[in-house]
Amino acid sequence: MNLKKFASFGPAFIVLLCLFLLWQITGQVSGVSSRVLPLPLQIVTALVTNWSDLSPHVLQTFVETVIGLFLAIILGSGIALLLDLSKPIRRALYPLLVSSQTIPLIALAPLLLLWFGFGIFPKVVMVVLYCFFPIAVAMAGGLAQADTELGDLLKSMKATYWQSLRYVRIPGALPSFFAGLKIAATYSVSGAIVGEYVGAYQGLGVYMQTMAHSYATANVFAAIVVTAMLSLVLFSVVSLLEKVFSMYSEAN
Repeated sequence: MNLKKFASFGPAFIVLLCLFLLWQITGQVSGVSSRVLPLPLQIVTALVTNWSDLSPHVLQTFVETVIGLFLAIILGSGIALLLDLSKPIRRALYPLLVSSQTIPLIALAPLLLLWFGFGIFPKVVMVVLYCFFPIAVAMAGGLAQADTELGDLLKSMKATYWQSLRYVRIPGALPSFFAGLKIAATYSVSGAIVGEYVGAYQGLGVYMQTMAHSYATANVFAAIVVTAMLSLVLFSVVSLLEKVFSMYSEAN
């Protein structure tokens, strides 16, 4: 990362630092109990002190998230390609796709636990359910808005649908695909934690519940901080992949 890119995060870092300072000072002056609202320094101390206990839960949630996000990419991309095959298929499936998002996913978590047990699979499914929709919708929109002039040129050269898809429409849909993937990446960790809340042996959701029941509020906040960091890491990885694919697409 060059210095100019790093400097672009300066204003956000300053605002965040000011908020933490305000939180620290206000908490000390007001004398609010740490069980209700721990101070930022207490949260940092809890994170460092309890990292050895927290790290296995972080790893478990990260594995669930990465697997689920990978499967969501496959499912979302497959649905987008299916919607792109023909207008009748799109008219038939798109309303169902949108309607699926009206179901509260947290209500499905107990059913997944009942069907598949306490292992990793229900959590992976929850991540997939959280993430596939923005990927599918964004990529379908990108495919629909791909360069029509290049598409017409390929048609005049007797190119097949799949050749047009490979050389024009998929490269043209990459910006939209990555926009949806960025949204999915920020949802993914939360999806895994929701699944863990309902029932799991290990994970950040389990850790948060255990600490909350023990009134260790600083540890709960520490887990929340780690959750935000995991989401930022995944978002950054997606942004990096977007740049790599964009450069490859431009080179070809």
